[in-house]
Amino acid sequence: MNTPAHLIFGLAAFSKKHQMETIFGALIGAMLPDVSLYLMAGVSIFLLDISPQIVFRDLYFSPQWQQVFAVDNSFILWGIGFAFALWGRVPWAIALTGAALLHIALDFPLHMEDARAHFWPLTDWKFISPVSYWDNNHHGALIGGIEMALCAAMAIILWRRFTEIWVRASVAVLMTLELAPVFFWAFMMTDL
Repeated sequence: MNTPAHLIFGLAAFSKKHQMETIFGALIGAMLPDVSLYLMAGVSIFLLDISPQIVFRDLYFSPQWQQVFAVDNSFILWGIGFAFALWGRVPWAIALTGAALLHIALDFPLHMEDARAHFWPLTDWKFISPVSYWDNNHHGALIGGIEMALCAAMAIILWRRFTEIWVRASVAVLMTLELAPVFFWAFMMTDL
């Protein structure tokens, strides 16, 4: 799934009205499994001047990068964190670790060759799904449509749950980021 969708889903599942710590926990937790990719790709492309093609064709699949992804996308590690958060009854930690687990659970069935080792450190095995959230040759358009529809439903839930303008504005920005690629490509493909 796209990162804005993860943030919307994490907020909808784990944030609580009048509990700011759960809002921030859910947002941070939903983002954390993707942070390493953004940091490593950003440094490689913008600071080291490595072409995006090399970054996403070669570096992404390198053992070093895959090891980092295995750590921050581990059901095992996030599950342990979630168990401790539940045991300690710490709302922000429950939201953070729960949103990270939800992120990983939603990614698990939607990655093909770009799959991650979700059960590290027990195994480096990867589930290679027949479905991709981004590859139209593997139902990407269908998954993308479902993702956007579910995001819109979650955005409505969040809009109704929260009256704070900054939360509503954040949800609107996330929905815009989720929908932006569709409008961008539709605009680029039209004859002017």
